[in-house]
Amino acid sequence: MTNKNGIIGLTLVVALICVYYLSFTFVSRNIKGKAEAYATNAEGKVDLTKKQRYIDSLWREEVYLGQTLQEVMERELSLGLDLQGGMHVVLEVSPVDILRGMAGGNARSAAFQQALKKAGEDKKASNSSFVNLFVKAYKEAAPNTSLASVFSNSANRGKINSNSSESDVIKMLNTEVDGSIDRAFQITQARIDKFGVTNPNIQRLPGKNQILVELPGVDNPERVRRLLSGAAKLEFSEVYLTNELAAGLDQLGKYLTKQAEIEKAAAKPGVAAATDTTKKTGLTGLAAQLEQKGADSTKTDSSALAAQSAALTNLFVPMPQGLGVYMKDTARAGEILRRPEVRSFFPADLVFMWDRKPSDGATNNQLILPLYFIKKANGQAAMEGDVIVDATHDYDDRGRPEVTMRMNGEGARKWKTLTARSIGRPVAIIIDDLVYTAPTVQGEIPNGNSSITGNFTVEETKDMSNVLKAGKLPAPTHIVEEAVVGSTLGSEAIRDGVISSLVGLVIVLVFMLAYYGGAGWIADLALFVNLFLLMGIMASLGAVLTLSGIAGIVLTIGMAVDANVLIYEGIKVEIQEGKPFKQAVTDGFKHSLTAILDSNVTTLLTGIILYIFGTGLVKGFATTLIIGLVTSLFTAIFITRLFLEAQINKGKSFKFYSGLTKNWFKDNNFDFVSQRRTFYIVSTIIMVIGVGSFIFKGFGLGIDFKGGRSYVVRFDKEVDTDELRSAMKLVLGASPEIKTYGGADQVKITTDYLVDDITPDADQKADDKIMEGVGKMKDNKGKIESSSKVGPTIAYDTMISAVYAILLALAANFAYIFIRFKRLAFSYGAVVSLAHDVIIILAVYSLFNGWIPYISLDIDQAFIGAILTMIGYSMNDTVVIYDRIRDYLADDKSRGESLPTVINNALNSTLSRTAVTGISVILVLLVLIIFGGEVLRGFTFCMLLGVIVGTYSSLFVAAPIVVDLLQREKSKEPVLAVADAGAVVPGKKIKG
Repeated sequence: MTNKNGIIGLTLVVALICVYYLSFTFVSRNIKGKAEAYATNAEGKVDLTKKQRYIDSLWREEVYLGQTLQEVMERELSLGLDLQGGMHVVLEVSPVDILRGMAGGNARSAAFQQALKKAGEDKKASNSSFVNLFVKAYKEAAPNTSLASVFSNSANRGKINSNSSESDVIKMLNTEVDGSIDRAFQITQARIDKFGVTNPNIQRLPGKNQILVELPGVDNPERVRRLLSGAAKLEFSEVYLTNELAAGLDQLGKYLTKQAEIEKAAAKPGVAAATDTTKKTGLTGLAAQLEQKGADSTKTDSSALAAQSAALTNLFVPMPQGLGVYMKDTARAGEILRRPEVRSFFPADLVFMWDRKPSDGATNNQLILPLYFIKKANGQAAMEGDVIVDATHDYDDRGRPEVTMRMNGEGARKWKTLTARSIGRPVAIIIDDLVYTAPTVQGEIPNGNSSITGNFTVEETKDMSNVLKAGKLPAPTHIVEEAVVGSTLGSEAIRDGVISSLVGLVIVLVFMLAYYGGAGWIADLALFVNLFLLMGIMASLGAVLTLSGIAGIVLTIGMAVDANVLIYEGIKVEIQEGKPFKQAVTDGFKHSLTAILDSNVTTLLTGIILYIFGTGLVKGFATTLIIGLVTSLFTAIFITRLFLEAQINKGKSFKFYSGLTKNWFKDNNFDFVSQRRTFYIVSTIIMVIGVGSFIFKGFGLGIDFKGGRSYVVRFDKEVDTDELRSAMKLVLGASPEIKTYGGADQVKITTDYLVDDITPDADQKADDKIMEGVGKMKDNKGKIESSSKVGPTIAYDTMISAVYAILLALAANFAYIFIRFKRLAFSYGAVVSLAHDVIIILAVYSLFNGWIPYISLDIDQAFIGAILTMIGYSMNDTVVIYDRIRDYLADDKSRGESLPTVINNALNSTLSRTAVTGISVILVLLVLIIFGGEVLRGFTFCMLLGVIVGTYSSLFVAAPIVVDLLQREKSKEPVLAVADAGAVVPGKKIKG
């Protein structure tokens, strides 16, 4: 192997990078374990508040290689919600409310209301923007009314007027609706900070007015729904200055000192010094003190008590606007400020509020969160945000970024009064009880037009203008998709994932040893390296490990052997031709490289399509599959060869078979081609029956594609689904779909109850109704373990994306096959074979839906992901066969043989590889079905079916079609004939 040292060096560098990034996961898990141990009481229950307090105390502390705990957790291999429990939400900004707000009083007209309703209905089955659908519906309802007359009002002054064209109004409406997502995103970010969740995920979904929110570990879904939904609350309030509260602050200082003395007196003898703990553990602050739980009770150290006292009395840090608190102490400070005795130190109209973000000035790497003293008479702010007409970011006369805002008449009057009495004082701009900024008023502002200047960046002024505009219109966000996973299901998923991974790994390792004998252990060693690199690269890329990702790892274990199988089979051929072992290894790698690259590229294309179009389970699977394919290629081509050459240099050689498999597939001569018409007929009959089932029976659609609510409910003992269905019908008014899910004591309930209701309490009402029905089961208590909701718009988008993904996968594979094999016959054969596979699997899902126990045959996103994975596997299989056919057609040994004979020989030569890879993948898929848990069972069943059907179609559909098409091409080639002069003239026939 050329550049051997370079490959070894690259491998070592990649391995060190993997070790570095994986180490963060171990450190983070260790600290979380200590936090849980600290928060666990005598009964074994974990106090989540205490656990979070422990983590907060270390959040800004250096805990590993100069990294803070926050940085360590950001670099760890995070677990998905399906593995640790939590909540997944997709929020959508309501364009209905935005249009109503922009139309003002005109929104009350019958035509306007009718157009909104029709646009909402049309949006369920359309990719057009809501504004365009509304405009079309409004023109139908009020054909003689101009849009400018509807939307030209004080709220939109400066943007349009009564003479604006229709296109200008539509552009303005689309701009406002599209811009609302930025405001909603910022508001949602601020609201998420209130949950105290470790590693929340929030992102804007491209091309949509939607926001994805993932909150690991939350156990109060209703609180999440309540805080994430609804319009933002924008307020303007006066701020108390520090010198105005001197007496109260002095009393607070005395109170904190007294509390420290009480704690000192109550402290048990023998608490070791926090400073000692810091030296031993590298921890500081509260965490260092907590580390001493259970320490030697015979030791005392007054310095620890002194440190605790100092920590209390110095809890608050002086800042220009008032006070600040170290981020790690905010929970403790908040609890103290809420105490009635502390509240009595300050005026009755004072409200404590935090800034929305920590101060830029950090002390000892510890960020400080500013605390404001807000004045609210009777709990009411001086002004609210509904008076804002517009807000923009601009530059002042000195070129500094500033924010300008304009108010309506009522707002201008209130603003004049507020600014007049606040000259030289700050006025806080508050949204959802967080202070965004508190600029100092320079003078009375009489007309409601104001500018806010300061040491702002352009991005900060953009953010602030968005915040101000958030109060302009009643534009709440609505939850259009939701999934809640209980911690119990999460722990079970981890257990199932670990078991399935280990069992799958052991089975593949044993199978490779059993089939390849002594050479099998090298393939197994390369497989271990592959898994290590896979996990390390996932950690370095910040990937999230999900249950479907574990399934991807298990499948990667099965598919990773394919490249080794191609190499080993190639080496066996070279050895059979009498070459020395060293030369056989070199030539085996060389001749198998094309097939390895072609087969993996086709699967990689499918994986990329899965990643682009998939969400949730599918995207997690695709991420692992893509990374696994890359690491599998690297380990097979380079690592396996390094191991083999190391043995060769020691004078060793291997037999690439065991005593059991020595004669397997030796001199096999199956006739695949001559019976191709029989297989065509069999496949056609199955597909015709399937199409008939599609038409007359249809499919069971999951909520991904039809919308609705789904609940997984676990009972204390076996449950009668008919009895439960009757109970649910009584409370829901219609019979839901109820299926056994993973066992006789667990069911999955699917219903469309209140799925179109976007009111804030609709989800809780639905949950309550489900529990009411569950409660009617006598002597059999049930509990909701997980739930999900998909709105009609999301369902339609998902279905369209699924169709595009499948068509794109077929097109991409058609193009790649044509580029690589230069003959349309190969591309047609591959695509017809893939279409054949998809139709047959759909036929099985339609015909047998409801007949197979414990396996869901619903068509949902998981099914589409499995179909695309099957397309990748089938193409992998087909390309290897095509590669061998191309070699045989170009081989001099095949000259003079008929086309069917050549292709039949090529198929027989790949049969051992097809069987070994197929058996490996089938084994790991069976493991996933048995041990992978209910969530993955339907997904895995589809892939298992796809592997079987795909292997069949590669041998009996794709290759035979190539035979027929190449023969047809050959029959159309011009005939060479001899002319009178003896020259060869193409296309001329000799006449007798």
